[in-house]
This record gives sequence, structure tokens and C-alpha cells, in this order.
Amino acid sequence: MDKKLKVANIGMKFGMSHVEGARDFGAEIALLCDNNEENLRFAGERYGIPEDRWITDYNDIITNESIDVATVAIPDQQHVKVSCDLLRAGKHVLCEKPLALTREDIEEMVRVSDECEAKFMVGQICRFTPAFEKAKELVSSGTIGDVYFIESEYAHDYMKLCDEWRADPARHGVIGGGCHAVDLIRWIVGDPQEVFAYGTHMLLPMVSYDDATIAVMKFGENVMGKVFVSTGCKRGYTMRTVIYGTKGTIICDNTSPTMTLFLTDEEGVVLPEQTIDVVVNNHNAAKEFEVFADAIINDKPVMTDAREGAKTVAVCLAIVESAKTGKPVKPDYNF
Repeated sequence: MDKKLKVANIGMKFGMSHVEGARDFGAEIALLCDNNEENLRFAGERYGIPEDRWITDYNDIITNESIDVATVAIPDQQHVKVSCDLLRAGKHVLCEKPLALTREDIEEMVRVSDECEAKFMVGQICRFTPAFEKAKELVSSGTIGDVYFIESEYAHDYMKLCDEWRADPARHGVIGGGCHAVDLIRWIVGDPQEVFAYGTHMLLPMVSYDDATIAVMKFGENVMGKVFVSTGCKRGYTMRTVIYGTKGTIICDNTSPTMTLFLTDEEGVVLPEQTIDVVVNNHNAAKEFEVFADAIINDKPVMTDAREGAKTVAVCLAIVESAKTGKPVKPDYNF
């Protein structure tokens, strides 16, 4: 594909970072779409997109043969229908996380993605966060030896954010927000084989699901993990992550300009901690779109395709089930 990618961006409340990511790559912002005309006008004027490129119905993207890529940043409950309609129309789709909220929907998304020639990417943005990219690099290079324990958290106070779609019982905090932490540890150490979880509900009276959940995970031989999700926590937003290896430890998050690395000498003695400077970019939409565009232009596999997104949701669903039943649950990765 030699021509400039033409992009339609859907959802101007949450999707303006996708407009910026596509624009920074050099793609043409061909259409902005939102059924809320106030949001649409705000985004159009902010980015200097002429009013004749503002639309309120995503079906206008489906019928527009010139559009190559659509980004989908709308409430999670709508991801599957909109994404599947676009894929069937031959549009490459970058859809916000989580892929979907139910087992039925993630299976449909994988099936449609398999059937269509267009590329699909789910926006698991933590894989493009500089500190987490560096942590992944250190683990993959063997710098901290063999990982035996990893933990991550999604701590985000929804008290002022919890509108109708976030309060939907189907959008459990573990699935809607905690999928960030789940996907991050999956990316670094692989798929958990079994999870066991506890949950509490003390902070968000407007929701019916647990607003704090802790899940312990079993990975391969000698590898354990933990994910903590709190959507009502009284603190600043963070995804603090710690990775313990046989030769060192990494402490990092997505909002700090530094990360901490502990290593050992040849005798196994812990050396003084190292501080590594990193760029703070906890929603690196530019890198995300760059990777997706590269997959489209050069016909490469997509890093976070429908199956990767489905696996992350499968783990989240297993956590929710375990917290409800009080029993360990094995995630089902058969799609």
C-alpha cells in the first residue's frame, strides 16, 4: 500500500487520542464520527477537521470506499457490533480495549476477524507504555534471570467517572479496567493456567459488581502472579507493576518518569538500586497506531489481534467467576 492511509475515527469522547495517533503517523483524518454532536464539534474544531467530514452514523464509514482504517473508541458494550460491521465492509479496525464483555461476544469477534481479510487490533495500550516496554525488554533479555513472580494493579477511582455504561453489571471493573493489568502480565510472562480471586464492594454505591478484586494466578512451572483491581480506590491513578526474577527485580508504573531496577553480582548479592529514566506516556496512541499501520502496509501479523484480546478477557472472566464462586477457575482459551 503506497497511498496515504485514510482514517475514520469513531467516538470523540474517548477517541481523540486515536485522532492524534493517526495524525502523528501521517495518516489522513478523513472522517470524525460521534452521535453526540457537541463532542463531534469539539473534536472537529480542535483538530481543524472541516465540518463536511463530521458524521453521526458509523454506517457512513461502511459505505465510504475510500476509508482504509477505522478506530473504535465507544462504550465497551458496542465494540463487537461496530467492529464486526466495519470488518465485513473491508475496513481495518483498531478497537479500544476490552475486546468485549462476554464469552459469546469475544468468540464472535474472533470468528468474524478470522473470516475477514481486513486487519483487526485491540488497543491494549500498556504494551506501548515506555516503562512497560522497557520492563518487557529486561525480562526478555534475561537481565533479571527467570521470572518467578509478577504483580500488577489497576487502581483508578471511578467515583466521578461512573456513568451508565460503566455501571452496567456486564462491565465489571476487572473486565473494563483491570484488563489493562491482566494483559500486561500476559504479555510479559504468558497465559495464566488458573486463577483464584476474592472481591469486595465497599466504595461505589452506584454499581452492583465488586469495586475491589484481588486475583492470584498460576502460570507455568514455578511462576506465580497477582492482579489487584480497585475502581473506587482513594488515591491517584496508577498501574504499579513489580517483576521478581532470580537475578533481579523491576519496579515500574505508567505515570512515573523513572523505574527501579535491582540486580545481583556474580555471588548473588543485591547491588544498589538503579534508577532508569523513562518517558511518561500512559496512552501512547502514536506508537499504537504506528504498529497497526505497519501491519497493514507491510501485511504483518497484528500484535494484539482478536485472539490476544479474547485471551485477556477470558482471564478477566475467570477472575470474576472465581470471586463469585470462591473456587479456582481455569481460563478457557479455546476460540
